[in-house]
Amino acid sequence: MKRLLAFLLLLLAEGAEDRRMPVGGQAVIEGVLMKGPARWGLSVRKPDGMIESESWNNRSWTSSMPWKLPVIRGVVTMVEMMTVGFRALDKSAQIAVGEEEKITAKEMFITVAVAIFAVVGLFIALPLWLSDVAVKAWGLTSMGKNVLEGCLRGVVFIAYVAGIGLWSEIRQVFRYHGAEHKTINAYESGAVMTPENIRGFSRIHPRCGTSFLLIVVAVSIVVFSLAGSGSILWRIGSRIVLLPLVMGISYEIIKGASCAGPAGRILMAPAMSFQYLTTREPDERQIEVALTSLETALGKKLNMPAEESE
Repeated sequence: MKRLLAFLLLLLAEGAEDRRMPVGGQAVIEGVLMKGPARWGLSVRKPDGMIESESWNNRSWTSSMPWKLPVIRGVVTMVEMMTVGFRALDKSAQIAVGEEEKITAKEMFITVAVAIFAVVGLFIALPLWLSDVAVKAWGLTSMGKNVLEGCLRGVVFIAYVAGIGLWSEIRQVFRYHGAEHKTINAYESGAVMTPENIRGFSRIHPRCGTSFLLIVVAVSIVVFSLAGSGSILWRIGSRIVLLPLVMGISYEIIKGASCAGPAGRILMAPAMSFQYLTTREPDERQIEVALTSLETALGKKLNMPAEESE
């Protein structure tokens, strides 16, 4: 169950990624996955208190045509992060929870199928059905129905995150999410990279996937209106088909806002505030794991002089 809930988080959130230096990350079970320019780095706290790390080569899926074209690159990036994220999630479970057996193809298929079914049911079918009920009760116009559906989707998403955040295991993942953000914020600021120093940085990051999803809610109001009316099955199906377009447009909005400096931060402020639900304040041990993961991804020590880190 913990693995399924964590995978649902992977489906719903992508880690922050710096536009100048390709560094990003996401939380896993008792650890953090970081993306560097040339490799992925995974660090996990073992039951005995030690940190286990491993890395593998990173060649971004969006490094070649046509996958690096605007809109398309957003969808490809999300698929890439979910694919790599599931690999890291499975590995972190083996290390942190002591699961010796690697997940089988059948177990992976079942987990992915259940997670996708839950996403479609909670965030597409349920808001659509509730908006239909509201139309019959209040006689809303077509535009009013689309706006209500989008708002309901946002409410369901917020309620879902708040609900799973009550689980102690998921709160722990949220602490590592906060540690990941603090570490990337410190790194991007050029700060001295020690756990004590990193702890003073914000756990909020402008390119976090949870902010991305609130932008998705807003964009979906416009894009899903293109599908028109029809049976409930038609509307559910059309929203699934149009979802990649919604994700691609939302990615470009996030990317554009990240390049706009203070103006972009002001624009993204409402969405960024949602991260107070999906992150928790980490302790220095969790920050140490995030820092180790970043160093693993970069292939060097960050709290040492440059000549010593070679």
